[in-house]
Amino acid sequence: MGQIKVTKTSIEGLYEIEPTVHGDERGYFIETYNFNDMKEAGLDMVFVQDNQSMSKKGVLRGLHFQKEFPQGKLVRVIKGSVFDVAVDLRADSKTYGKWHGVILSEENKKQFYISEGFAHGFLVLSDTAEFCYKVTDFYHPGDEGGLAWNDPEIGIEWPDIKSIAPYDGTSSGEGYEMLDGTKLNLSDKDTKWLPLKDTFKF
Repeated sequence: MGQIKVTKTSIEGLYEIEPTVHGDERGYFIETYNFNDMKEAGLDMVFVQDNQSMSKKGVLRGLHFQKEFPQGKLVRVIKGSVFDVAVDLRADSKTYGKWHGVILSEENKKQFYISEGFAHGFLVLSDTAEFCYKVTDFYHPGDEGGLAWNDPEIGIEWPDIKSIAPYDGTSSGEGYEMLDGTKLNLSDKDTKWLPLKDTFKF
């Protein structure tokens, strides 16, 4: 027991989690998930699926959610680094529309738990990143929703991104690039999400 440190963020339902790292000159060992430790910290959710993705620098995925079958997500990075973000979409929440972001990397080994009722996404900061996450419900085709990553009403402070053209009122990556000149890379779907005022509320 006691293999993790759980820190509540300023937004209820979002938690930063740091595992205990056992290491020496040969390498390291960590418990990436332990139900008993999580339950002791007040997080007793049940996960039904593990996912893993690889993305290149400049890829921005999100901001995603499921409407009728919302997912809690426990996310981490095993290679590279990302800036991971959650936005509160719970209509009755005092922090509705607020966001929280955290750097997840293979070096800091942090995890981020995002409860149901949030939009979620991440930006890849390293040359490549391998991203792993557990979810509390399965993916349901046709149930996915999204939120514009660059909605000025929300004002997410994405690191290492600069504007190279005036905001055009869309969630397209046009007009933005990384500080080193890498172009933002979004899926077609993610360039079409609407701003907060026009987005689904839980």
